[in-house]
Amino acid sequence: MIYMKKSLGYFTLIILFFGIISTLNAQNFTDLDKSPMDAVILRNEDNSPLARLIYSRPFRRNRTIFGELVPYGEVWRTGANETTEIRFYEHCLINGKPVRKGTYGLFSIPNEEEWILILNEEHQGWGAYNYNADADVFRFNLPAQQTATVVEQFSISTRPADNGGYILMGWDDTFLRFKIEPDSSLFPTDNATSANDEENVEEVEEEKKKKKRKKFLWIF
Repeated sequence: MIYMKKSLGYFTLIILFFGIISTLNAQNFTDLDKSPMDAVILRNEDNSPLARLIYSRPFRRNRTIFGELVPYGEVWRTGANETTEIRFYEHCLINGKPVRKGTYGLFSIPNEEEWILILNEEHQGWGAYNYNADADVFRFNLPAQQTATVVEQFSISTRPADNGGYILMGWDDTFLRFKIEPDSSLFPTDNATSANDEENVEEVEEEKKKKKRKKFLWIF
């Protein structure tokens, strides 16, 4: 009986050992995305969101990026995988250009001295393979600046400023910077339409309340 209990004990230990090994193998993370997705939010002084960017972050991996991996003079997705998405929570000025609140694709055309950044109505594609210039909202130029150190992974960050803030984008030895400023005076017809919509909603809600009161009185 004692021998049988010892045998069962050894057998249980062997099962546990192989179970642990199997679990460790099952948790092998070698297939993780090589260009993980990230998001950054630029906030107003009152901490409300002004703009949000969703993008993927490819690695340099000892490659020459701009001019080779990312060719000069060609439309780039400004990241990896899906099209980089930028959302504005209110009407804004981007480097002095007006843009309506909403969600856009952020494409770019890198060059050695100066880049072209593109806001495009289409933001749900893969890369820039189906880029449609007819859907451009506008383009603006930015000088390509030299980084102090090599940036291993493509990165986008924010910096606060008076009335808005800056978006910084950097990879390898190059970075760009542009300013986003909220401006409620832009597109006044949009604001008027929004106000009318709110008034209509209030009227509908008030009408519903009246009908409910009538039904309540009818019951009694």
